[in-house]
Amino acid sequence: MRIDEQPRQRWVDEQPRTRWVDQSAFASRRPDLRLGARSHRLDTLGGAAVDRIAVQHTVRTGTAEYSLLLNAPSWLGRRGVGEALADAVAELRAVDLTYGPTRPDSLVSRLRRGEISPESYAPLADLVDRCAAMRAATDGWFDAWAVPGGFDPGGLLGGWAVERAAARLRAAGIHDYAVLTGADLVVRGHAPHGGPWRVAVHHPTDPRRAPLALEMTAGAVGTSGVSGRRGHVVDPHTGEPADQLDAATVIGPDLAVADAYATALYAAGPAGLAWFRNGSDYRALFAHRRP
Repeated sequence: MRIDEQPRQRWVDEQPRTRWVDQSAFASRRPDLRLGARSHRLDTLGGAAVDRIAVQHTVRTGTAEYSLLLNAPSWLGRRGVGEALADAVAELRAVDLTYGPTRPDSLVSRLRRGEISPESYAPLADLVDRCAAMRAATDGWFDAWAVPGGFDPGGLLGGWAVERAAARLRAAGIHDYAVLTGADLVVRGHAPHGGPWRVAVHHPTDPRRAPLALEMTAGAVGTSGVSGRRGHVVDPHTGEPADQLDAATVIGPDLAVADAYATALYAAGPAGLAWFRNGSDYRALFAHRRP
């Protein structure tokens, strides 16, 4: 099932942050970013305005690959932009090393063993609080505690890492950027061509469908179920692998939340669509049933 009715923009400020674009009008304009495509997901950055510095960088941590596209103000200078990029990359690596649940010496592993409490480290407390909030928001379908081995924030951790890296970019004075990992992304501001980021979201399981075209100046897209590994998401109520959907994609303001919603929707199936009603800031783009 594809969810493509017009969204309610409750999380807009002075301008629309996400605009659903007519596909025929979008066809003549090359997308800046592609999600879910089997081919490359980044198009080469076009020429930036004279007062901007455009940078594209890809980095791999122990668990994921991230691509960062920056449209930075020229007053920062190339040295300043390089330092901001290095700081954001360092944050991505730090989250992987410090919080990865598969690392025996990570804070999450130590928390599982009862060696520390969440309050021992402020970022760990934030991570735990976010997981608890998403458990409540999804009626327990996202439950970081209902997994073998104890607390595992994996369905939210990648988005949390990206949001923390994005905060580093903003702190350095870069407010126009995109960060991608897998079929997830965060964008803010404008692309180097001066307009909103043009995003083509390909259907996660059916490459024959035309992509959903978006123009974004702020927001995130989170997807669960495209790894090809059946059983990687567990139904927290039964402990069995989730089997109702092939994939789920959610859009909203924050990638950590969108990722958690996508994971929960993948586990819950169509019943989870109720979470996105009643003025929710998040909505499902795709919730595709298994054949």
